[in-house]
Amino acid sequence: MRVLFTLFPAYGHFHPLVPLARGLQQAGHEVAFATAASFRKAVEGNGFRHFAAGSDQATLLSDEDMKSRTERMMRATPESQQRHVADMFVGQFASRMVPDLIRVAAEWRPELLVREMMEFGACVVGAHLGIPCGTIQVGAGRPQGFRNEVMTQRLDELRATLGLPPDPKQEMLYRYLHLCFAPGSYLGNPPLTPTTHYLKPAIFDQSGDERLPAWAEQLGASGRPVVYATLGTVFNKVHKPLHTILAALRDEPVELVMTVGRDQDPAVFGAQPPHIHVERYIPQTLLFPKCTMAILHGGYNSVTSALSHGLPLVIVPIAADQPINAQSCQELGVARVVNPLTMTPEQLRGAVREVLTTPSYREGALRFQREAEQLPGLEHVVKLLEKLAADRKPLLAVA
Repeated sequence: MRVLFTLFPAYGHFHPLVPLARGLQQAGHEVAFATAASFRKAVEGNGFRHFAAGSDQATLLSDEDMKSRTERMMRATPESQQRHVADMFVGQFASRMVPDLIRVAAEWRPELLVREMMEFGACVVGAHLGIPCGTIQVGAGRPQGFRNEVMTQRLDELRATLGLPPDPKQEMLYRYLHLCFAPGSYLGNPPLTPTTHYLKPAIFDQSGDERLPAWAEQLGASGRPVVYATLGTVFNKVHKPLHTILAALRDEPVELVMTVGRDQDPAVFGAQPPHIHVERYIPQTLLFPKCTMAILHGGYNSVTSALSHGLPLVIVPIAADQPINAQSCQELGVARVVNPLTMTPEQLRGAVREVLTTPSYREGALRFQREAEQLPGLEHVVKLLEKLAADRKPLLAVA
């Protein structure tokens, strides 16, 4: 079986696909990735075939563009956010992806397409070519969040370029199979769609050559709680929250590890006391076992990974799906949420103290961990995809 994965060119969209792609390879199937040329090294470095497809994010958005766009999004209305998502992910990226995917499909002839949920070209091409297309949840966005006039219009415009009729209910997006590597309680029951299958989290975050620094072996030896902080790999361009985190915890009896991203310079944040470490990037799966709690921007991958390790959270949601993640975590009782627009060092310090000293946050994170561990794993997902390729029919979730 040949399976073609498609993705928006960002590490937060690539990493969630890797465990399943490896599981398919181990089961004897052929796997390839179609995404921007800039991701060739990451894709091939992890042992997969790469097809250049779609636009490179870096060619459309510089760091300054991303910073200014992020700052606008923090203050945007729900309507303007909907337009931003539709214009960026469908109007800009998917429209460039579609012709490339048709070319790749003609060359490589995949039997299945698997897209991460923010890459919309594959489901259009699948409908055009008659290839079943599965979807992987990579954010907290729920299907109903995309069911707005501007998103439907952009998708129908893209479908029309291939002669496909309008799809007013957006049925193509999750028609065949939707894979969610998180417990149902996190994104809400009943299932997100009739084809949603909830699965054990499969975390991957080591697409580079980074390892756990030597100094990290001693984390926790002092007896102080270990706090991890990050704004992820996209929203790290906004430095103000990072400076606030440093100011909040500089004099606290904790050990702080703050990562600022591969593309940022830790020296920008100045000299720090011995109990504070500012680094570019450390794989979280290596760091989380040494941590007591985490301060996150609310990215889906970081949140589900931290909770899978039983870590309570403080969330500073900036944009995109982060407010939804923050709300889910607040409802589950695993996090304190702090508004980034009004956040002060004193507010953040108070939130960290509360999470560290209130047992219910930790208990909630451990409940998530236990629920996640009871879900089906990658072997089950591989069988689902094999069945989809054989039957070419929607795989409804079992009640």
